[in-house]
Amino acid sequence: MLLQAVLLLLLHCLASTLGQYELCKSLVSTDEGSVWEYYACQPKSASMKDYMRIKVDPPGITCGNPPERFCTLENPYLCSDECDASNPDLAHPPQLMQDRERNGLITYWQTVTWRRHPEPLLANISMSWNKSLELTDDILITFEYGRPTIMVLDKSMDHGRSWQPYQFYADDCLDAFNMPPKQVRDLSPANITRVICTEQYSRWVGSKSDKNVKFEVRARFAVFAGPRLQNMDSLYTRMESMKGLRDFFTFTNLRLRLLRPALGGTYVQRDNLLKYFYAISNIEVPARCKCNLHASQCLLQDGNLQCQCEHNTTGQDCQRCKKGFKAKSWKAGSYLPTPNGTPNTCTKGISSICNCECYGHSNRCSYIDYLNIITCVSCKHNTRGQNCQHCRLGYFRNASAELDDESVCIECNCNQMGSVHDRCNGTGFCQCKDGATGAKCDDCLPGYYWKQGCYPNICDEEMLLCQNGGTCYQNQKCICPPEFKGVLCQHSRCEAGKDCNAASSPHLSMATLLLCTLLAHLLAMLTPH
Repeated sequence: MLLQAVLLLLLHCLASTLGQYELCKSLVSTDEGSVWEYYACQPKSASMKDYMRIKVDPPGITCGNPPERFCTLENPYLCSDECDASNPDLAHPPQLMQDRERNGLITYWQTVTWRRHPEPLLANISMSWNKSLELTDDILITFEYGRPTIMVLDKSMDHGRSWQPYQFYADDCLDAFNMPPKQVRDLSPANITRVICTEQYSRWVGSKSDKNVKFEVRARFAVFAGPRLQNMDSLYTRMESMKGLRDFFTFTNLRLRLLRPALGGTYVQRDNLLKYFYAISNIEVPARCKCNLHASQCLLQDGNLQCQCEHNTTGQDCQRCKKGFKAKSWKAGSYLPTPNGTPNTCTKGISSICNCECYGHSNRCSYIDYLNIITCVSCKHNTRGQNCQHCRLGYFRNASAELDDESVCIECNCNQMGSVHDRCNGTGFCQCKDGATGAKCDDCLPGYYWKQGCYPNICDEEMLLCQNGGTCYQNQKCICPPEFKGVLCQHSRCEAGKDCNAASSPHLSMATLLLCTLLAHLLAMLTPH
């Protein structure tokens, strides 16, 4: 018993030293013996630059191919520096934004110079993790040779399928984005998730004075937790009660849109465009894996970060219950009540009704007497069937998702104009009307044109040729010469058996003769005798 008591004391001390929400369970002593007590838990914060994948576009924006000279804003007429992708000592590839500088040597990614001015010098830097993350401190981007005068930080919560702005940066917010300038300290608890434009990091102060651009996270935390973040319980309480606050700090991807480089505090000097470019030496993203408060560790497995799920949960983000533990719907853990929160552990079913398998898409079952079966009721996530194992009409099975995944059914999205109905087959292909083609029936087969649906070509350049000198307009109609008509200009406008040219000549000659007679009479009246 003494050994057990010492063990329990050590575990309790360990829990105290680890801090809030860093333990998922603890062994506690009860009258019935030692049992596990479960808590809401989350991984520690880490530098996510070690795991990020960087992509730079447009193609060719990185300097060095072909080699290029560049200048600096401090000494713009001494252009002795060179970027050369074929020389490791002179190359500036994207991976230098996330390396760890050694021996005091600063390495950086660099773009081509603004030699094509006035065409904008634009560059996008996309960072992906294939994992949901939560920011825990300020994002810090370090620029060499001057910070951009205009840029945008975007985030995605769906692995880059859609993007939304996180913060705007400009030396003049009204001019660049039609937004009044703000700082985080201007925000209140009610609008702390507002997207702002700041001028704090874009004005020229000299590249050696300040290189950093921040997305301020600590300042937002401090609105609830105090200047030194001493009252974290208040922040965690707000995370639960304030709609959208936790999502504001959640992302799967980040993107920097660089829209105008540092100008040195002046207008663009067109006689020396080699001094304008972007250069980034470091990107710091302090964050933790989002595990829905069901894991205290997040490890790299098969090249991807993976939550080590507790509470009978599973999935990359611990976003669903394990098979056999779906007696009630999955739920994220809760920070409340502080300091240990609520784990919302997935549990096993205890009756035949609860044990009916609905793959997590329903928590209700019903017994149908005359069929002698148990069936799931009110299937969610666009599923249907006795066990919610099929997709609703208008949806198809996501082959890359497990049957108990919330995204197991994908909407068909058939084009209403080109498809017979809104349903598709098991691979997402819709049933197309005559002439339509494509997975969603939003394209036309050869010989058809699109006009709110596919219609057969009236004419074309191969088989359905316009006749008698007519020209085909967008495959939809023949534009005929004045003397012909018909769909393909195949009919003469003259009546059958008559020579239209012969008939029109005397008529035109008579008109011409009459006009000449009138002109001659007028001329005679005006001529003095």
